[in-house]
Amino acid sequence: MIKRLAKCVREYKKPSIITLILIIGEAIIEALLPFITAALITLLSPSADGIAHEIDIEQVLIYGAILIVMAFASLACGAFAARTCAKASAGFAKNLRHDIFAKIQTFSFINIDKFSSSSLVTRMTTDVNNVQMSYMMLIRVAVRAPLMLIFSTIMAAVMGGILAVAFVIVIPILAFGLLLIGKTAMPAFRRVFKKYDRLNESIEENVRGMRVVKGFSREEYEKEKFGVRAENIRGDFTKAERIVAFNQPLMNLSLYIVMVVVLLGGSYMAINGLGGVGVGQISSLIVYGVQILMSLMMLSMIYVMITMSIESAKRICAVLNEEPALKISDSPVTEVKDGSIDFDGVSFKYSEAAERYSLEDIDLHIKSGMTVGILGGTGSSKSSLVQLIPRLYDTTVGTVKVGGVDVKDYAVQTLRDSVAMVLQKNVLFSGTIKENLRWGNENATDEEIVEACKLAQADEFVRSFPDGYDTKIEQGGTNVSGGQKQRLCIARALLKKPKILILDDSTSAVDTKTDALIRAGFKSYIPQTTKIIIAQRVASVEDADMIIVMENGKIAATGTHDELIKSNAMYREIYNQQTRGGNENE
Repeated sequence: MIKRLAKCVREYKKPSIITLILIIGEAIIEALLPFITAALITLLSPSADGIAHEIDIEQVLIYGAILIVMAFASLACGAFAARTCAKASAGFAKNLRHDIFAKIQTFSFINIDKFSSSSLVTRMTTDVNNVQMSYMMLIRVAVRAPLMLIFSTIMAAVMGGILAVAFVIVIPILAFGLLLIGKTAMPAFRRVFKKYDRLNESIEENVRGMRVVKGFSREEYEKEKFGVRAENIRGDFTKAERIVAFNQPLMNLSLYIVMVVVLLGGSYMAINGLGGVGVGQISSLIVYGVQILMSLMMLSMIYVMITMSIESAKRICAVLNEEPALKISDSPVTEVKDGSIDFDGVSFKYSEAAERYSLEDIDLHIKSGMTVGILGGTGSSKSSLVQLIPRLYDTTVGTVKVGGVDVKDYAVQTLRDSVAMVLQKNVLFSGTIKENLRWGNENATDEEIVEACKLAQADEFVRSFPDGYDTKIEQGGTNVSGGQKQRLCIARALLKKPKILILDDSTSAVDTKTDALIRAGFKSYIPQTTKIIIAQRVASVEDADMIIVMENGKIAATGTHDELIKSNAMYREIYNQQTRGGNENE
C-alpha cells in the first residue's frame, strides 16, 4: 500500500526531501536554544552564596547574539519547511486524485459496478484529504516530534542530572495513556468512512431525482433520511473526539508534575549547592520538559491521523489496484473494416456469482449497413445485447465480432470510435450546446454541427433559444426537455459518423412524426453505417432490414416486419395492441 501511494509523489520528491532537511535543522536548533539560554542565565545570576559578581558584558552580548541568530535560523527553517511541505502534500494529493480519476477511465462497467459513484466521490475527496494530511504530518511533524523528543531528553539528562528522573517516570506513563486513547478512538473513526459513502449517496440521489422528490412531495422524508445519516456520522465523530480530548488534560497533568518536581528538587539543590544545579539549569529543564511533552502530544496526534488515513489509503488503493476487466491484446487491431456484427454462441452474465445468464445462446449475424430493430419486453436484455458490441462488457461465453474481428482484439479506443451509442438515459454535460455536440467530433465545423442537428430534428428548437448553439446547458441538462435532450444526443452521435450506430430506446421522448424524420435522416446521412434501434414502438423499427424479438435473454425470432407478422405471435400481439390503440385514439 505504501509503495503504491509513494508512486504518486513523483515530481514532488524534491520539496519533500527539502522539508525533511529543514525540519531536522529546526529540531537541532530548538534543542540547543534552552542550553544557550541556561548558560546566559547562569552568567547573569548571583553566585551560590548569594553574592553578586561582576557581569562580563562582552560574554552577555555574545550569548545574546548567538540566541538571536539561532532564533532567526529556527524561524527560517520552520517557515521554509511549511512552504515546501504544503507544496509537497498538495502536489501529492493532486497526483493521487489524477491517478484515481485516470484509473476509473480504464474501468469497464464490471469494474465500475464494484464501486458506487458516491463511494468513488468520497474516495477522491474525503479519503484523499485524509491521506494528504497524513503525508503532510509524516514529512514534517512526524520527523520533528521524534527528533525533539530524543534531543530534548538527551539535553535534559545532560543539564539536569538526577532531576531528569522526573522525565523517566512521566514519559512512559504519558506514552501509554496516549496510545490507549488513540486505540480506543480508532473504531469510531473507521466506521465513519462507510457512513460518508451513504451520506454522499443520499445527496447524489436527491439532487438527480429532485423533480421526482418534488413531484411526490417527499422533501420531508428526504430531509429526515439525510438527517439520520448525518446524525450517525456526528455521533461517531463526537465519540471519537470525546476520547481524543483526553490528550490535552493528560499532557497538562504530566507537565505540571514535571514542573513541580523540577522546581522543588532544583530549588533545594540550588540553595544547598548540591549537584552544581543553578537557576539556568532549572529554567532549561522546564523548557525541555515542555518540549518533551509537546513532542509526545504531537506523536499521539500523528498516531490518530495516520490510523484514520490507513482506512482511507486502503479505500484509495482498492481503486488504484483494481485490474480493468477488459484485457487488451498485445498487438491490438487499430482499424475497423466495416460495420458488420457477428454474435457466435454468446452467453453473458454480469458477475461470476450470478446464478443465471442475462443473455444465453445468442447467434446473430448483421451485415454492414443494415438497419436492425430490437423489440422485447422489460428485462429481456435488449440493452445487455448491444453493450457487448463496444465492449462495455465482455462476453462470458462466445465471441462478438465487428468487421470480422473479435472485439477483444481491437484497441478499445479504435473500437469505440467506430461505435456510437445513444442511451435511453441521455447525458449532457455542463457547457454550451455546441461544446456538447463536439463530443462526437471535436473538430466539427459549425456547418457540420447544424447539419447533424437538422437530421436529428434539433436545429429548430436550438435556434429558438436566445443564444442558439451557444446556449449554456446546466448540469445534467436540466434546462432542456427529455425529447430535446434525446435529439441533441442523436446529433452528437451523428457527428461521429460511426461504422455502427446504436439507439437504445433513445427516441422514446419524441413523437412518431419526429421519430420517422430522424430515421429518414439516417438513411441519407449515414447510409453505410449499421444502425441498431432498440424501441418500444413497432413503428420505430417497422421498415428495418431485420427485426429481432427478444424474450428472457434469448432471441425469440428474427425477420422483417411482414415475416414476423405471419410467424411470431409475440410480435403480432405487440403490433396489434399498438395499432388498435392508435385507431382508438383517432
